[in-house]
Amino acid sequence: MRRQYLELKKQYPDAILFFRLGDFYETFDEDARIVAEVCDIVLTSRPITADQRVPLAGVPWHSVETHIARLIQAGYKVAICEQVGEVGRGLVEREVVRVVTPGTLIEPGLLDERRNNYLAALVALGSRGESDVRRIGLAYADITTGEFAVTELQGEEVTRRALAELGRLAPAEVVFPDTGPNPGRWAGHELKTVYSPYPGWRFETETARQALLDYYGVASLAAFGCEGRPAAIAAAGGLIQYLRETQRSTLGHLQPLHTYSTDGFMVLDAATRRHLELVETLREGQRQGSLLSVLDKTRTPMGGRLLRRRLTQPLLDIAAINRRLDAVEAWVKAPLARAELRAKLRGIGDLERWTNRCTQNIATPRDLVGLRQSLRLLPEIKRLLVEAGAEPSTPTPIGELDLCQEALALLESALADDPPATLQNGGVIRPGYSAELDAITLAARDARAYIAGLERRERERTGIKSLKVGYNQVFGYYLEVTKANVHLVPADYIRKQTLANAERYITPELKEYETLILNAQERLLDMETQLYRGVVKAIADMAPRLLATAAALAALDVDATLAEIAVDRRYVRPVVSDDLVIHIKRGRHPVVELLQTDIPFTPNDTYLDPDAALVILTGPNMGGKSTWLRQTALIVLMAQIGSFVPAEAAHIGLVDRIFTRIGAQDELYAGQSTFMVEMVETANILHHATPRSLIVLDELGRGTSTYDGMAIAWAVIEYIHSHPRLRARTLFATHYHELTALAERLPHVVNYHVAVAEQGDEVVFLHEIRPGGADRSYGIHVAQLAGLPRQVIGRATEIMRQLERNGAANDILSLEPTGPVQLTLFEEGPDPIRQEIEKVDINTLTPLEALNFLYALQQKAKRM
Repeated sequence: MRRQYLELKKQYPDAILFFRLGDFYETFDEDARIVAEVCDIVLTSRPITADQRVPLAGVPWHSVETHIARLIQAGYKVAICEQVGEVGRGLVEREVVRVVTPGTLIEPGLLDERRNNYLAALVALGSRGESDVRRIGLAYADITTGEFAVTELQGEEVTRRALAELGRLAPAEVVFPDTGPNPGRWAGHELKTVYSPYPGWRFETETARQALLDYYGVASLAAFGCEGRPAAIAAAGGLIQYLRETQRSTLGHLQPLHTYSTDGFMVLDAATRRHLELVETLREGQRQGSLLSVLDKTRTPMGGRLLRRRLTQPLLDIAAINRRLDAVEAWVKAPLARAELRAKLRGIGDLERWTNRCTQNIATPRDLVGLRQSLRLLPEIKRLLVEAGAEPSTPTPIGELDLCQEALALLESALADDPPATLQNGGVIRPGYSAELDAITLAARDARAYIAGLERRERERTGIKSLKVGYNQVFGYYLEVTKANVHLVPADYIRKQTLANAERYITPELKEYETLILNAQERLLDMETQLYRGVVKAIADMAPRLLATAAALAALDVDATLAEIAVDRRYVRPVVSDDLVIHIKRGRHPVVELLQTDIPFTPNDTYLDPDAALVILTGPNMGGKSTWLRQTALIVLMAQIGSFVPAEAAHIGLVDRIFTRIGAQDELYAGQSTFMVEMVETANILHHATPRSLIVLDELGRGTSTYDGMAIAWAVIEYIHSHPRLRARTLFATHYHELTALAERLPHVVNYHVAVAEQGDEVVFLHEIRPGGADRSYGIHVAQLAGLPRQVIGRATEIMRQLERNGAANDILSLEPTGPVQLTLFEEGPDPIRQEIEKVDINTLTPLEALNFLYALQQKAKRM
């Protein structure tokens, strides 16, 4: 057995081998040490020779999922080795039936039912290696739902676009050729996933092509749309080989390969997804508090997964957007039907994953029960759809929604009403489904009835009132008579065992019925298992129809959910057009308005068009600047996924990309400071934005000195406004009030500010966005609200007033204290730099030159 183990381990050196021994999975050597540490179980040892022991750690078969989950989360792979030979005849034959990796999990307890578990493959092709990537193929699959898709990216910034698509998918694992670049070096810390190298020859175009042809049993890939796309073929074919190698008998059947283009969808890079908190929050990284948590009131697991995909992949096709909006509006206008539909959908389980568990031949009786219960509801759902006149946003018209009646009929006739969780003890197949099974069951029942009545009959026949019928594993059924009554035993009794106070007997007739019962039980289990496997295979053969129905139900679920939310929260249908106008009337932040329960949310307007394309927003912290920036971006995104939006009215000129630079975050683990992160993200925006993009910038330049920050912010505004490739619609929030002067110099810049009401020394933040620039930041008032000591607040107010009287250009370090905590004003004296100021022609200075000149004067003043 040790040799057998070592031979199997040699085949899977990078995986922890779970070696099946009876009711346990055992691990040995270094694997055992890892399992003991990660899974917190006892490390023991096992003798392999007279004087040698090896480390051992084992887990019971029934709790193996928990331990596999811990190992996968710790970054390990697990190879499952099962006993496949007959037990009891020498060394049992064993083989690895599956390798569990983060991207190939199929256990329901290890998966989030409301998100896909993607395995991705990425292949980069270039003429001179890693430094010259020309094409990238990106394939992904979810083996629990059967989804399988591929795209090929080429042209400028191909690695950046590939990372953006990987970020959208958020795969659990990325497979790549071990001879090529590691995508992890491109992604850095932006993508939390496992990168798995795989032999490079597996991704060679012809090898990959043949793997796809063999898997689908076709002669050409033309029907899949990937002919002439070598990188796409390499990625998809490599992924198929990885799955066939790791999953073996549990792979099942993936859906036909879908080739898509990213050009049809809004690009959302990692920074934008993070700043807008689309699927998880910025700080805690949790789902609660994200836009997804607000919108996801879906009733089915498939609907939850579809909504998540839509949220991360807004459309650029106006007609497709309007089709989705039409579907949502239809349910808004049918409240009674919508309520009844959502009630019915609550009873629909995970048709996608149950169906794919059938194709993988791992479906349990409870999976089939859930499938049957879901299919029972389809006729009622179809009736509701017809009555409501609604069409789901899927290719399947409601009138042709496949009810999968053959699958339901099979499950109704074959499956017991309430079968056990496993096949171990029988009782899964419904009586009447198989005449042969019924005959065996009847014979076994009659035999049991004979045994049950035997004790009474033998007591009457023999006159032995204390006679008992018993059973044990060694002798089977027997008749037990006490020593005092042995003289009454009939001649046909055969003595089998002598006890201290009794004798045990058998009869030929008793042994016949015993044989009938025991054989019938074994035959029943074998036949039930055979029949059950036949039912599972028949369901697997209907998988394409079942999956199409699941997709239609998912779309219905999302449409009805968005309609429900629209009605409950007063959302309106947006007008999506091909112009460059964004006009939102009394818009609201979809998340903040729900979380802010103590005071009513203050709605605000947003207006951007080619003549007023760049808004400079000034005002105090806590006044609502960041909320307004984010809500505008979220309303645009919601409109383009086909959702109603939180506003009184919304006109959305199509946006091809949303760029955000919000907040200052250090990424010290990546070797980048706050300011470097800020500049890298800003550079990405300036290089890739178009006139159709929406740019959201919050406090740009605050990561460095005042003059540097103001100069950069000024130059960025000029660049966005005047560069012929950009001129993008932009929201720019800043504390540099000097930037408001740009509205007088640049024709398409407009100023807005956050309104504040002053009451003596107190301020009230109104959270209203109004035209015009703000002249103060009210930072000291915010500090007061935050609870800084009164002495600090008072002293800060005094210093601020001194600086306002003397001008911001004076250096605060030149102030001298008059007491323990007091600073004096600058003393009056001759001004040695007056002549330099008089020499400069102010009318010819650019804003940047003026700031540099002012900075030079400041440095001279410091040295005086």
